[in-house]
Amino acid sequence: MRIDVISLFPALFPGPLAESIPGRALERGIAKLHSHDLRQWGLGRHRSVDDYTYGGGAGMVLRPEPVAAALDAVRGEDGFVILMDPGGERFTQARAHELAGRPHLVLVCPRYEGVDHRIRGMVDLELSIGDYVLSGGELPALAVIDAVLRLLPGAIDAASTGEESFVEGLLEYPQYTRPPVFRGQAVPEVLVSGDHAAVARWRREQALERTRRRRPDLLVPAPGATDSGTTPDEHMPGAVPAGVDAGTERDRRAGRRGRGRRDDDADRWDAGSGPSDTGAG
Repeated sequence: MRIDVISLFPALFPGPLAESIPGRALERGIAKLHSHDLRQWGLGRHRSVDDYTYGGGAGMVLRPEPVAAALDAVRGEDGFVILMDPGGERFTQARAHELAGRPHLVLVCPRYEGVDHRIRGMVDLELSIGDYVLSGGELPALAVIDAVLRLLPGAIDAASTGEESFVEGLLEYPQYTRPPVFRGQAVPEVLVSGDHAAVARWRREQALERTRRRRPDLLVPAPGATDSGTTPDEHMPGAVPAGVDAGTERDRRAGRRGRGRRDDDADRWDAGSGPSDTGAG
């Protein structure tokens, strides 16, 4: 996989992606990461990339010409372009799996007040990771790249990603390790019983209960089920997000079994936050 990032702060990459699982994936050549300074395609002697918004209002807006030129230069024939934006689709594990299957990703990281609306017509997907304000799209992009890199074949033991939170649309079950008793709290007996079927049932029950308590929005009633007559196993976890082919996702699961100022350092940007997520889970 090739990943290109277009940013006003390309030095932020690879950053934390150089460590641990994503770092090993990059070191082994499983993926290649390239960051590009948007000012390389800036306008005029000062390499300008932003301007005041038509109609008035606070903050600067990224102009379309530099972004268009950058995409023309790095997109290639197979590039899938993602704009980190507060109005984008909620980033999910299902979407991470879908992106991991693509050969080339291009992530655009806005700054300032946002982007000229005409830029949206140049991208394939808008993504958001949380309802909060960040200084730019770089941190959200790092989160998306990390989530994708660890899913690439060879990046991590496949068994490690098979039962994680959100894989089946549920939060992961509780995990325990040594010692068997810590400050009066003992490991559940079923986990040391040697009964693999009982362990599997316990984990499923715990995952359902944990999801019901913490993220009930992930539990979707099964077709034909009524509100009053459902049981925990009559719920279908994890709706497939918009833009992900439902048939592809079913096959995958089955087979597994700134509001800113012109000063870059002082600006504030709403992408990576906002009403439909660019930020945190």
